[in-house]
Amino acid sequence: MVQLSSDTFAFGGELMSIDTAIGLMVARIPPVAEVESVALAEAEGRILGAAVVAPIDLPVFDNSAVDGYAVAFADLLEGNETVLPIAGRVAAGEAAGTASRGWATRIFTGAPMPAGTDTVFMQEDVRLTEAGEVVLPRGLAKGANARPAGEDIARGTLAIAAGRRLEPRDVALLAALGLDRVSVRRRLRVSVFSTGNELREPGSALGEAAIYDSNRFALMALIRRLGCEVRDLGILRDDRRAIEAAIGEAAHSSDLVVTSGGVSTGDEDHVKAAISAAGSLVFWRLAIKPGRPVAMGLIGGTPLVGLPGNPVAVFITFAHVLRPLILALAGATPSPPMPALVTADFAHAKKAGRREYVRVTLERRGAGVIAVKYPVDGAGVLTSLTRTDGLVELPEALTRVEPGDTVAFYDYRHLA
Repeated sequence: MVQLSSDTFAFGGELMSIDTAIGLMVARIPPVAEVESVALAEAEGRILGAAVVAPIDLPVFDNSAVDGYAVAFADLLEGNETVLPIAGRVAAGEAAGTASRGWATRIFTGAPMPAGTDTVFMQEDVRLTEAGEVVLPRGLAKGANARPAGEDIARGTLAIAAGRRLEPRDVALLAALGLDRVSVRRRLRVSVFSTGNELREPGSALGEAAIYDSNRFALMALIRRLGCEVRDLGILRDDRRAIEAAIGEAAHSSDLVVTSGGVSTGDEDHVKAAISAAGSLVFWRLAIKPGRPVAMGLIGGTPLVGLPGNPVAVFITFAHVLRPLILALAGATPSPPMPALVTADFAHAKKAGRREYVRVTLERRGAGVIAVKYPVDGAGVLTSLTRTDGLVELPEALTRVEPGDTVAFYDYRHLA
């Protein structure tokens, strides 16, 4: 289990910047140490536990990239067409043998190059004579349309570095190298619960002054997408002792505990106090909007993150605070999402000193891409997430956006 000391972090200010919080977490939180071997078919989304060195050349042998005719470049006439007789035929999966000098070999895509040949003419670029010879045009470079052994990756070189979160393209490379199993970090064990007397389980009777709990289900779905094992702790009432006991128990059996709600300054917000009582509070209140009340603490060495209660703030703080933490705990190499640059179609004022995220849809106008701000921007408006394409990030130093300004856009698909 991941274990941190209570003096891992130090921060004396009232509001911590997102970069400072993430930098501290990523740099100082040890990842899970345990690794396991999994079948290649189950490896997608897992964190590679050990570097993979190529056990073979890829391609394994010199082969043709096209259907055509393999020749020795030295047999070609300089500045003129070359006419060669044809001897032999090689298809993919067949042994190539050795080609005689002064002859062309009929060859197909993926087939091994006959020894003595080094260049392939595409079949659509040649013509055949009635005598069964092939007429080769001038001007083709030596080695054209031939794929040498090891061109993709050479035996003994690094194929994939440890810490990479494996994607389908990585799985393809591992399969091409002949690997049927791979060493990965074990899955993080994450416990999730919501707090609030007003919350009800979906499917139950709603009752007066109650709402259905959406945050917990969003968080569990988002965390599972990162390859974690999720333990659902349900809804806790606004009772400090109950919350303190629940997070203490969860910390003993989890690598990370995540809550939503109860981290602000209201009389019924007990999560921050419960963290302090059960362990130690690392930071509280980040310079981010929406989502300022974010609490992180340590309970018996296990990190706990308390996210806000508003659903939009939950998603944004997950994307920009919790997601980097989870990946760091899982042993992944940091890889922040890269924004796209688009043109704002809105005016917006903000306070200096905090990073703000604006929900937008994208429209293509002429040769450019325009970001249109969602008309209702409250932190509790779930449809502002379902009816938009992503977030425009407004940095700390910025105080105003005008139509026509270039802004940084993050697609939701890259944040979850």
